[in-house]
Amino acid sequence: MFANFNDDIWDEHQWEAHLNEIAKQNTQLRKFIAPDASDSTPRWLILLRENRDEREAVDAFIEEELKYEDPYFEDDEEELDDDYDDFLWEEWEEEEFLFDEEDDFDEGEEWKELSDEFTLSSHGSIEMLDIYNDSRELAVGILQWIEYRNPKFLKGHCTDFVGNVLKVGAKIAGGYAFGFEREFLGGNIAYTKQALYCANDALTILQRDLKGTSLITKKQYLAFHEQLFELRNDIGIYIQELRHRFYHDI
Repeated sequence: MFANFNDDIWDEHQWEAHLNEIAKQNTQLRKFIAPDASDSTPRWLILLRENRDEREAVDAFIEEELKYEDPYFEDDEEELDDDYDDFLWEEWEEEEFLFDEEDDFDEGEEWKELSDEFTLSSHGSIEMLDIYNDSRELAVGILQWIEYRNPKFLKGHCTDFVGNVLKVGAKIAGGYAFGFEREFLGGNIAYTKQALYCANDALTILQRDLKGTSLITKKQYLAFHEQLFELRNDIGIYIQELRHRFYHDI
């Protein structure tokens, strides 16, 4: 599939190096596609204004992040555009998984859809992944909290906090799009680690810069802290599960 992908299977560190290079290349692309960055208006705020509600804004943010950060190899850019960009965001007509032959996931085995093994397989869906759903719900709550704040606060630590929270779901989705075959599992791990970093950064900003300010009540702070703390821990556990699959199960 990738011309520059040799016979060796990349681990998370090799994928991380590749993704970091892609991130550098995408800096100019972001400036071109989202010129509002020049006037310091947060992209999530633009999307919040353009969409009907916070949930749609969160999904639009995730979709946009995935398009920016498509981890292509240059020789296969066109091939990957269709495979990767459309993976999560099309309404799959074939989502019913109508197979010609019966297998372990066929009719009568609905209970498997509730299992972790089903979720972490080619038959699963990211909507079944708890940490993804939790990250989206948290992002929706954060946007509801910040939407009607005084515009003078929409800068610095506040916007960094919101941006990091929204990126958590995008990074999880980016990792999930790699799938769970060993050939690409390292990419899944590397992307999901970025979600962990974003959750850690958001938690740090919340504790260090927002706690005790007029921006957030004690009740709001405690609720966000609990959600972020649990989400961060769950992402860490998920990463360990992916690593175990990479080194032992596959």
